[in-house]
Formats: sequence, structure tokens, C-alpha cells
Amino acid sequence: MHENSNFALEQLHDLLKADRFAPDGKLPTERTLSEMFGVSRRAVRRALEVLEAEGSIWRRQGSGTYTGRKPDGWDEQVETIVAGTNFMEVMEVRLRIEPQLAQLAAMRAKGEEAAAMRRFADKTFEGEDSDARELWDGALHRQIAQSAGNQFFLSLFEVVNRVRQDEAWRAIRQRARLAENTRQRSYSEHLAIIEAIEARDPARAGEAMRCHLLRLQESIIRQTSMDHLEMNDIDESIGSMPARLL
Repeated sequence: MHENSNFALEQLHDLLKADRFAPDGKLPTERTLSEMFGVSRRAVRRALEVLEAEGSIWRRQGSGTYTGRKPDGWDEQVETIVAGTNFMEVMEVRLRIEPQLAQLAAMRAKGEEAAAMRRFADKTFEGEDSDARELWDGALHRQIAQSAGNQFFLSLFEVVNRVRQDEAWRAIRQRARLAENTRQRSYSEHLAIIEAIEARDPARAGEAMRCHLLRLQESIIRQTSMDHLEMNDIDESIGSMPARLL
């Protein structure tokens, strides 16, 4: 290991240009970067400080380092919004935002962006577990939002997308997927959206996205209704027990 901070900075700049990070933009740890570049952790830390000063990365305490500029106070506001919403409200908003994003993506997406969508769709389908599939599904929808080329729309999307990271949201989506075995169907729906974007057909892209989200909404409604019925059955069973058993 050596102390070449300039070399570490050059390597990090190359990685940022190539976008070789996780779908959420998270960088590897300082130790991992140190081993990748063959430099000391101090050299990596100094290079990261320069990138942070440039506005190329930002750090979230307890979570890690991410690409892009730090959202000023936005995290706290988003957490408040997430805490005060529910699944159906989220789906109502998604149904009004994401079809429009798909339409704009059909008008503006570059070839490499559409190729990234296909990669993310494949990884979503091939994911070995629910965590991996949820991660890549989020990356696909975010890529579509980015390809729309509208920063304000993207900011709205990010608020909604933050809900996907909530444990309750992930759990209900996973139960809905397992209950209806929708893996192949979701993949086909994703491909229909991407194909419409590649064909520069905004109307078809928007409708494909709308149908995809409606099917997800129906699955979630069905799953949450089943949960409610199960809880009622439990309550009724407890209520019918002799007092001496309670």
C-alpha cells in the first residue's frame, strides 16, 4: 500500500464516469477502495474529501458514501412523508407519475439508457432472493425516471421510491409476489415498457407502465385484504374461547 492520493483520486474519477456502483449510487467502503487501488485508506479518504468538496459524492452517517450532491435537509422531510403515508396512497401517486415518466423516457432516452433498462429487467428476473429482485426492480424504475430528463419529476419520483426501502413495504410486495407467482408476468411487463421506450412510442410506454402498476396495486390490495381477514379470524377465535382459557 502506498500514499498516492492523486492516484486514488484519478481512479475514483474513472469509476464515477463509468458509473460502476450499486443501483442506489452507494460507493464501496474505504477498505474495499483501498484494496482495489492498492493505496492506503488514508489516501482513499483524502481523495473522497476532494470529491465531496467538488460535489461529486456525499456521505450519510451510518449508511455510507453516495454519488451526486447531498440533498439539503431532504432526507428528514422524506422520512416524515414516508411515516405518514400508506401503501394505497403510494400506488395512487405512482400511477400518476410513472406513466408520464415512461412517456418522456420514450421521447428522450438514449440508447445506452435503454440498454441499462434491459440489464436491470434481466437482473430483476434472475434475482436469487426477494432482496435482490427488489433492489434491481427499483434500479429499473429509477433508470426510466432518469431517462425522462425532467429533474423536478425525478425529485418527486425519489420521494415515492424511498418508500420502497421501508421494511413493511418490502414485506407486503414480497407476499403479493409469492402469493400470485408474478415473477414471469412482471418480467414480461417490464419488457413491454422498455420495448415501447426503444420504439419511441410515448403512448404505448405510458400505457404499459400504467398496466404494470395497476396489476401491482391489485396484488397489494388482495394481499392486505387477506391479512385483514386473517386478523379478524384470529380476533373471533379469541373471542369465542372460554374465559378460563384466556
